[in-house]
Amino acid sequence: MSSKTAEPRPLRQADLSGVEGVFTDVDGTLTTGHKLRSQTVRALEQLSGYGLRVVLVSGRPAGWGEAWARQLPVDGVIVENGGLFFLKGKKGELRKVYLEPPGEREANRKRLETEVHRVLEKVPGARLSVDSRYTEVDLAVDYNEEARLGDAGASAIEALLRARGVTAVRSSVHVNCWLGRFDKLSASRRFARVAWGEKLEPADGRYVYAGDSFNDAPMFQAFKLGVGVANVRAVLDRIDAPPAFITRAPEGRGFEELARALLARRRPSRSRGVST
Repeated sequence: MSSKTAEPRPLRQADLSGVEGVFTDVDGTLTTGHKLRSQTVRALEQLSGYGLRVVLVSGRPAGWGEAWARQLPVDGVIVENGGLFFLKGKKGELRKVYLEPPGEREANRKRLETEVHRVLEKVPGARLSVDSRYTEVDLAVDYNEEARLGDAGASAIEALLRARGVTAVRSSVHVNCWLGRFDKLSASRRFARVAWGEKLEPADGRYVYAGDSFNDAPMFQAFKLGVGVANVRAVLDRIDAPPAFITRAPEGRGFEELARALLARRRPSRSRGVST
């Protein structure tokens, strides 16, 4: 970590008293060893049951996002690093919102596919993630899910893509790449306006963001209550903006730790209810 980068403070030092909701990454933040533990799902249920809004913010494909929005106790899901999101209506119906208009999105997608395949030819072992076929806006190059390219391979892919004018940012498993003026932060701001009629303010303490990797940096920088689960330490010396706080436990267990801290002084919501 550079001398100019502040060390994240322990989560116990965070003032969570005014929190109304949680935006959270999925891979490496909710998942543990690439799996979603029942205890982590329970934490999501409790957050929702106690009246806290929960929004997933992921680089995963639109197809994953629709399934999560329908099956998990969340208020919405932002996917493809901000390319689109799903939000739930009052009766549970899903609304799908893109960050860019159709013509621009289609042109960007066509060029993106060309640029990414050119880069794949230059890096031995590089390939699209298996779930890229379910994307609509971005693409993902696998470096740490089924492929094993390591940091050097991921860095080479990022550099080559950026040299071709493609945005490329790493998650804990993929190098996500896209063309367009969006990211996790811009999509979260748009989601808040569309879903709740609210403006996300960087200095307020209404919302927490939880994450673990490079593509979470814009969110860590913008959220006063940016929380890294403990495995974020692996990238703190290379991430553009660190979280303000950090959990003791890594991955999903770290998120569960955050949920416990958020719920410590709250009462169940009558409108949502919470099971015991």
